[in-house]
Amino acid sequence: MTDVRADGQRKRVFIRTYGCQMNVYDSDRMADVLRPLGYALSDGPESADLVVLNTCHIREKASEKVYSELGRLRDIKLERRREGADLTIAVAGCVAQAEGAEIVRRQPAVDIVVGPQAYHRLPQLLAEVERKAARRRAGKPFPGAGVLDTEFPAESKFDHLPAPLGVRAGSAFLSIQEGCDKFCTFCVVPYTRGAEYSRPAASVVAEARQLVAAGAIEITLLGQNVNAYHGDGPDGATWTLSRLIRAIAEIDGLVRLRYTTSHPRDMDDELIAAHRDVPILMPYLHLPVQSGSDRILEAMNRGHGRDHFLRLVDRLRAARPDLALSSDFIVGFPGETDTDFDDTMRLIEQGGIASAFSFKYSRRPGTPGALLEGQVPENVKDARLAALQALLGHQQQDFNTAKVGHTVPVLFAEPGRRPGQMLGKSPWLQSVHVAGPASLIGRIAEVRLTAAFALSLAGEIVPPFEVAA
Repeated sequence: MTDVRADGQRKRVFIRTYGCQMNVYDSDRMADVLRPLGYALSDGPESADLVVLNTCHIREKASEKVYSELGRLRDIKLERRREGADLTIAVAGCVAQAEGAEIVRRQPAVDIVVGPQAYHRLPQLLAEVERKAARRRAGKPFPGAGVLDTEFPAESKFDHLPAPLGVRAGSAFLSIQEGCDKFCTFCVVPYTRGAEYSRPAASVVAEARQLVAAGAIEITLLGQNVNAYHGDGPDGATWTLSRLIRAIAEIDGLVRLRYTTSHPRDMDDELIAAHRDVPILMPYLHLPVQSGSDRILEAMNRGHGRDHFLRLVDRLRAARPDLALSSDFIVGFPGETDTDFDDTMRLIEQGGIASAFSFKYSRRPGTPGALLEGQVPENVKDARLAALQALLGHQQQDFNTAKVGHTVPVLFAEPGRRPGQMLGKSPWLQSVHVAGPASLIGRIAEVRLTAAFALSLAGEIVPPFEVAA
């Protein structure tokens, strides 16, 4: 493949990312894979030679959103061909893994369908697309419309990815664990991401060093069940997440460390101790519980009960009293009664949840939950979700309000909505906006918090911090 178009310009790629931080990391690494082929990032599909939709399959109708976007891209592709050019369309991620053949059947404009474990092979897939295009231009037949690669490879993709080349605003994601062996009855991850796999510790630490060298002062360790991490250590032992955290925390220049997403079954004593002992491990933990009802937790195959979760919360707060706890909640799981829902509301109050992601249960094809009886009516789900989000919003507002008057370090990431406004994150992952110049981006400044809102805080830079105007 060449690194320039026929008009002498560099090729450009636009990557649209759906879903979680894992997908954000994968999108960044796809950009790294494509960069040696001469692809620069494009601001939109209209100016791109290659468009990648990096998809998520967690929520209902996720695939329909993808097909809707593919229809728009098909129109752009047809217009390009009328102009004598072309557009390559790729679908990656979990929808690609789950519905690969269906995507090719429903949308022949798609050139590549690649699963989340195989995107390191994008150069080979693009080369195959180019061979097919050359045959088409020559008027020769070629087999099939799209190139499909959704097999779980024997080798790890991490062994084939190039070193990360860029860091945005001082913060970076680092994937250390993928897949899931928990088989919660509502979840598609074991089927789209495969079995749990932990990267070797030396590989993770090496990438963390590369990220810090590239400008990262904050790293978030990622995994579907990140605290299930059990990677081969350079000393021949199996390293847990706690040991990995302690090793990464020793890297000079790293100021903040986070991890997500956790499972209550894998929150062990050593990891709780790390929250006490490692100063750069931020006082924020995302620990999904999904429900406060023991009966529903069992039906979800979560492998723990409400009391286990609340005991974990108590132990974590004993280790780190200023810890902010975030969680996930699903309302309307099959068979959920008013009593079950009330149990969830009480758990939110008892646990002091500072923030959360909350959803109505949606059937995911191929999961056991989709076959369960007692599906809850949509209007009941709607009412429960509204009540749950109102409670969570009240608790988040209270948590934010309690920080007003405090001075906290804020890592600034991007401009705010208003002219002259900059937006950053507190140690508790709260959005904080201040008046300040763009030179704040990628830097940490002490900020006195002056006002609290439902989803953010306002503050002012504390002297003597100096930034260039």
